[in-house]
Amino acid sequence: MNLTVLKGGWIVDGSGAAGYPGEVLIEDGRIAAVGAVKAPAECATVDCAGCVIAPGFVDLHSHSDLQVLENRVEKTNQGVTTEVVGNCGFSPYPGREHAQALRDFANGIFCGHSAWEFQSAKDYFAQVEKSSTVLEVQSLAGHGSLRVGLFGNRQDALTTAELERMTDTLDEILAAGSCGFSTGLMYAPGSGAPFEELEALCRVVAKRDKLYATHMRSYSFGLLEAIDEQLELARRTGCRLQISHLQTVGRANWDKQRPALDRLEKARREGIDVEFDIYPYQAGSSVLTQLLPQWALDGGTAAMLARLADTGERKRMAEHMRSNVAQSWSDILITSAKSARNRDVVGKRLAAIADERNCDPIDATMDLIVEESGAVNMISFNQSEPNLRELLTHEMCSVISDGFYVDGKPHPRLYGTFPTLMGEVVRDRKWMTLEQAVWKVTSKPLARLRIGDRGLLRPRFAANVTVFDPKTISGPADYDEPERAPIGIRHVFLRGRAIV
Repeated sequence: MNLTVLKGGWIVDGSGAAGYPGEVLIEDGRIAAVGAVKAPAECATVDCAGCVIAPGFVDLHSHSDLQVLENRVEKTNQGVTTEVVGNCGFSPYPGREHAQALRDFANGIFCGHSAWEFQSAKDYFAQVEKSSTVLEVQSLAGHGSLRVGLFGNRQDALTTAELERMTDTLDEILAAGSCGFSTGLMYAPGSGAPFEELEALCRVVAKRDKLYATHMRSYSFGLLEAIDEQLELARRTGCRLQISHLQTVGRANWDKQRPALDRLEKARREGIDVEFDIYPYQAGSSVLTQLLPQWALDGGTAAMLARLADTGERKRMAEHMRSNVAQSWSDILITSAKSARNRDVVGKRLAAIADERNCDPIDATMDLIVEESGAVNMISFNQSEPNLRELLTHEMCSVISDGFYVDGKPHPRLYGTFPTLMGEVVRDRKWMTLEQAVWKVTSKPLARLRIGDRGLLRPRFAANVTVFDPKTISGPADYDEPERAPIGIRHVFLRGRAIV
């Protein structure tokens, strides 16, 4: 029998209820008792004086699909014990007959290499079971990966037989253990998927009672229409809907946030199971090719580069970008470039890069994409602080990292999301209580996944536990130094085993 008692801490149990002083007894990987615990004499003791004892944190939205197989510790060091990958339409499976096309499609988000391949979800889950030892992994099936893996990098409408194959494959993936389905409708090929295709797939998700998470078609000028589309999908199919990283991008759109929330709140009152998530930062991060019209990416990287080399096509792209990029060019920061020739642009704003090159920012953007064959990442400063506060404190919101690795400077959320929430957001800004914040990163996201024996400090629940100092916890990682380690995480236990 393996016994450990966490003594002298302040218990915040993940339910949202008020914290209280007490102890947690762990026995053979499960929580045995909580509160006034009489520990056996042979019990190992962990002194938690001055610290909060909470369930292990859950990152409901990340892109560490390959890195969880490498046991990277950026999330573990933040107190995360469960990570949900496969978001925004990107999953590392199914490779099927288009494995190289799938790698080309996903590597910009995965920070991947040229050799990974998972023919099926079952193959990926088997590798997770074998390799991942520092946290638990849940995976969504990505719509873009499903489409590319089966049919290659194309955006045309599927035939009836192809759509049937796609829905059958999704059903197979969900049956194999995927926790749900995600779309990336601002990324090709998802950007070209018609409503009918999404509806057929969401019916499979609903049948399996899994979660549907969506990176919608727009978070800027078309935000409200994008929300309406997703709510209609949920209304018609009965699927459980998670709006990924909800926000209003660009100053001209900041006033759309309240109407967006009104739509979601009304849908909830009507019985639609919809929630959303967001990270505790005003800036987001993605691939630079997201600024292009997504039809320009049809056929993969080679086809995109050929279009950019065509004067007429390039002009057509520029016209689209001029009216559809919501951020100012000074709000977009380059965080990675694959080749040595452009390493000097990493950490610079697109407006400044355009000035240095004596050209229009749109031309600078397209030139960078050409020079790097599309392998460029960006951080974009999207939303206002009042809007961020309204989102984070909303009862429908779970807090996520949306973190992904880059060959350069990552977004600081990869290193600091959860300590930033508990420190800067809760302790310093007092936007919410500590109990509310813990709920938003423990039992709330796990309830979205229908995982019932984690996320709360309860007897017989898995002993995934994070202990932190509420007086010092913080995420010092910032946009200039994004890889700074978090402060204040004292202990992390995964199924009773000490990880941190």
